[in-house]
Amino acid sequence: MAAAARERVEPPAARSGPRAGARRGARAVPEGAPAPDGRRVRSARTRQAVVEALLALLDAGELRPGAARIAERAGVSLRTVFEHFDDLESLFAAAAERQIERVRGLLEPPLRSGPRGERLRAFVARRARLLERISPVRRAALLYAPFSPEIRRRLRWVSGLLRDEVERVFASELARRQGLERGELLHALEVAADWSTWEALRAGRGLPAARARGVVERLLRGALAERISL
Repeated sequence: MAAAARERVEPPAARSGPRAGARRGARAVPEGAPAPDGRRVRSARTRQAVVEALLALLDAGELRPGAARIAERAGVSLRTVFEHFDDLESLFAAAAERQIERVRGLLEPPLRSGPRGERLRAFVARRARLLERISPVRRAALLYAPFSPEIRRRLRWVSGLLRDEVERVFASELARRQGLERGELLHALEVAADWSTWEALRAGRGLPAARARGVVERLLRGALAERISL
């Protein structure tokens, strides 16, 4: 369990290939190494502009923007887009890495001790902010995931990260359960705090974020309640 958690500290790297180094983004220049030339700097900026354009379109609700639309938003030619990315999958893979950077600040260390109510409220508040922030990109990712191994890998990584957080926050409650009961409780907590639940409340039910947060908290409290024998 601990080893798996450590493996999820950083997102999975993009697959190797002719432009794998570029997909991982610009690397820091080692001390004493020559400064990058102007052409490389411009290339990195253009690449970043294309990625940011894609994310801006997704944030605005355009879930399947084509390459031409992305180029227009970035202020570059269509040819330029494909000079920096082999295909749309590699562009979406780079955007997924950038998205993780954008939300990293919301992945704060969770409260792991203290009264259950305090831990639960802090967890729900943090998780709600994260789920709300990632929703536009997550909707698009799910559309592309069936056709993109890279996006599927990143979705699995994020799911594992969120599951680890649930296990850390509610470790004491899970420790009191054994076998099947523990597994059922963990699944219940995961589902209650999952993006799919948040999306069902926000988009499906049309609840404002504050009410959706209240529902998630109620679901978690119900899951954590001691089982009553009938």
